Amino acid sequence: MSPATRLASARATSDVSSPPPGAQEPTGHPDGVRATARIRAAHNGRATTLPQLRSDGPFHLRRLRTGGNAARVGIIGAMSAPLGGDRLSLDITAEDRAELEVTTAAATLALRGPTTAPATYDVRLSVAEHAILRWLPQPLISSASSNLRQTCTVELDATARLVLREEQLLGRAGEEPGRLVSRILVRRAGRTLLDQHTAYGSPEPGWDGPAVLNGNRAVGQLLLVGPGVNARADPVLLREGSKDGCALLAPLAEGPALLATAVAPTSSVLRELLDEAHAHALGRQRGRSGA
Repeated sequence: MSPATRLASARATSDVSSPPPGAQEPTGHPDGVRATARIRAAHNGRATTLPQLRSDGPFHLRRLRTGGNAARVGIIGAMSAPLGGDRLSLDITAEDRAELEVTTAAATLALRGPTTAPATYDVRLSVAEHAILRWLPQPLISSASSNLRQTCTVELDATARLVLREEQLLGRAGEEPGRLVSRILVRRAGRTLLDQHTAYGSPEPGWDGPAVLNGNRAVGQLLLVGPGVNARADPVLLREGSKDGCALLAPLAEGPALLATAVAPTSSVLRELLDEAHAHALGRQRGRSGA
């Protein structure tokens, strides 16, 4: 898809709620698309509503059915993205007492595109008092010759709850990955809870060595934050000694929070490891509450 076609598609993407009068529309440039999609969830006293769903660029936002009082949103890719030169952002807010889950319909594929300039993909999450946000996207795939800088910035109020799962697959079948630089920054009640920086692919030194991935091509994180999270237990190494990857579940110093970090040979094994870590964390929580 040419840059002009992608830009036209970006401008044609539907908005469920229009931007406020006088707001400046994101503009494209010859080497990529600039787009910001927004989700805002609020509680009306009975259930969580979605007063703002603003699709833009490659992000088409769709309400998903839910059986309870929570809200669910699926993100559908409206075009190939991110490509080199793209500047993409997602702003997701859960207001007081809202409960929101956001996922993606398919994996995100980072490609080189018409320029070797890096693409940026910034996710900004904000969770207010007594609100719950689950950010559960499908994996991000770093394809050969791509160059992506990804950030996830999270602001949590003191009683907010968060479930964050991110997965990266380094290269498609039989190919080397591109360059992927990722940062997760989480602040709770104004204090830094987690600031994690990773970098994979050439020219990063030692990224595939025994001290980092040890030949694995899938890596991911699961972060659980909020009241009730049992962060006092010792770290746990899941599948210790296995040749099919492993995961470490450990408390964070400024908790209550638990972080699982996993590496695996494939994305399916990675998901299994993160699911095991989640189940282990829930077991700790039930044990602590006596349930």
